[in-house]
Amino acid sequence: MKDPRDIILAPVVSEKSYELIEEGVYTFKVHPSASKPEIRDAVEAIWGVEVLQVNTLNRKGKKKRTRGTNRIGTTPDTKRAIVTLAAGEIPLFEN
Repeated sequence: MKDPRDIILAPVVSEKSYELIEEGVYTFKVHPSASKPEIRDAVEAIWGVEVLQVNTLNRKGKKKRTRGTNRIGTTPDTKRAIVTLAAGEIPLFEN
């Protein structure tokens, strides 16, 4: 079994994700090869909450061009997971 901390990489910090936290929906950057059951098990193992639903989306990296040589490269592709909890909350940003 994979380590749960290798599957969940980081929370997504944006205005839209903060609005969803109030409804019990959390957004995470996850490992590109992680499946929905692995993501669900990782969230339940790390924070001890019950997960209702996991939605995933793959984001293609943007094309970037260098200034001097006009070579084209890309930023890395990322995968995000939108996790809906049954009850409770995840203490992501503690003071």
